[in-house]
Amino acid sequence: MELNLANKVALVVASSQGIGKAIATQLVKEGSHVMLTSRDGTKLEGVQKELQELQGGRVAYHSADITKAEDIKSLVQATREVFGRIDIVVNNAGGPPGGTFEQFTDEDWQKAFELNLLSYIRVIREVLPELKKEGGRIINLASSSIRQPIPGLILSNTFRLGIVGLTKTIAEELAPYNILVNTVAPGKIGTDRTVFVDQLKANKLGLTREDIEKETKNSIPLKRYGTPEEFAKVVTFLVSDANTYMTGSSFLVDGGMIKSI
Repeated sequence: MELNLANKVALVVASSQGIGKAIATQLVKEGSHVMLTSRDGTKLEGVQKELQELQGGRVAYHSADITKAEDIKSLVQATREVFGRIDIVVNNAGGPPGGTFEQFTDEDWQKAFELNLLSYIRVIREVLPELKKEGGRIINLASSSIRQPIPGLILSNTFRLGIVGLTKTIAEELAPYNILVNTVAPGKIGTDRTVFVDQLKANKLGLTREDIEKETKNSIPLKRYGTPEEFAKVVTFLVSDANTYMTGSSFLVDGGMIKSI
């Protein structure tokens, strides 16, 4: 199967660690040129050096706070200037704080909206002029909560579903330009965010995080957490020329954890 990702240009948001970094890594291995971004310039510099050693596509980075519209404009402009075009966008963002409905203020809700939904909207708006020229791919990362809400994560549960609505709607609007848009949702992937969520549940139940991890793994048909690399391969397929007819869909990468149809 030919992916035809060599010399494609990808902007991967929140790519200094975890799932974002794994996606950037896989794309570089396939020969894509990748723009990394996060708020931590020092960490980005380290990831850039690491990925350049793969001797695949070129790698650049640009620090940005994706809750700020001006930072997003600067990020997209920097990608154009460095690589001359944009073919692929992977929207990603760290999860908002955990807690219950009564714990959060209007300010908390506003911050979660800006991070986990408005940032995606702004990035897509900025890259559209590039993608509409010759077509492209947009991937919006979400969470398994799009199918089954996660207790104690009401902010995430709310705005991740907004991502699905956004994806489904613009997939139809952008189809005439050959822009394919999909949502990819991780289940239990071995990242810092998973450690945070497991600890949140452990604290609530008076158990250890290790207890929660063991219990959760037993509930997953594959009996383990996924790796960022496994998740990245799914995203890489969807942004490649191997996918030419799937758009507006939501894909779970969860080892069979979510039981709903």
